[in-house]
Amino acid sequence: MISKKLQKKIKKLLAKVIPLWLVMILLLNSILATGFVQYYIMKKNFNAQLSALAQTTKNPEELVQILKQKVIPQKGYRLAVKWNDIGKQLLESGAIDKTKYEELFAQDPIAKKEMAAHMMSTSNDSMTINESNSRFMVNTLWALGLVNKSKILEEGSMKTYGKGDVMGFASTGGWTLGSKPTSELYSSREIIKLTSEQQELVKKIALTVYRPCCGNSTEFPDCNHGMAALGYIELAVAQGVGEKEIYRDLLRLNSFWFPQQYVELAAYFNQQNVSWDKVDAKVALGSQYSSAQGAQQVHQAVQGVPGLNVQQGGCGT
Repeated sequence: MISKKLQKKIKKLLAKVIPLWLVMILLLNSILATGFVQYYIMKKNFNAQLSALAQTTKNPEELVQILKQKVIPQKGYRLAVKWNDIGKQLLESGAIDKTKYEELFAQDPIAKKEMAAHMMSTSNDSMTINESNSRFMVNTLWALGLVNKSKILEEGSMKTYGKGDVMGFASTGGWTLGSKPTSELYSSREIIKLTSEQQELVKKIALTVYRPCCGNSTEFPDCNHGMAALGYIELAVAQGVGEKEIYRDLLRLNSFWFPQQYVELAAYFNQQNVSWDKVDAKVALGSQYSSAQGAQQVHQAVQGVPGLNVQQGGCGT
């Protein structure tokens, strides 16, 4: 047995070796360190937690807000292609009139910034899509699809259904932002150089990509979104982007151009226990879901979900 006298000596020694204030500091540091670790773990798992919540939440309106952040996130997306000299060539070709563009976006500081960065000179930046620049992007890609020399425009459905006169469509007759008549711009300049094999790949992809404003594939780009999608496909194929990435980017573009329809589509897939990030972009862009008829069927299937009220997309400049 340790004597009481010895016990007192041990307590005094411990008090000298590890003062109470030091114990408190060590304890506080331990708590802070644990807190930081927990914060970074929570941050790392945030997307996984959102996905799990989207599958389990009992509040439909809360679910819709989660889906909106997945489909049309505030930060937007970086696309797989670079600007290079595309913007500059669109101005030089007359597909875009600089003054008209400046007037159109006079009250849009984001579009002004995009023009300055990507249309006045060569840029190594990647293209992006977000809520703030979606109108600028659809118009710019529309001009690209319209003016770029293309077998699809010269030999495809535009010629077939236009019976030789392609100026009667929304994507042609509706383009008023060029410095030349649209009839002169149409498939007039080889801004994007494509081999025969690349032209076939463009056609293959275009035939499988739809948009919710009509029942036509991108091979029949009779509206602005169709012509914009065609321009993007041509650019992506020329830059060597893989098919999977092209479909992914086209779904992202469509989502910002038609936010209502694609948030509804995300809600539809959620009902099938498929999270938006697991959806096959090629399947989502097919006629079953992304044509006007397909989008309407999806709309009917999710009509009972409260909170599905997102700003509608539409055709036009």
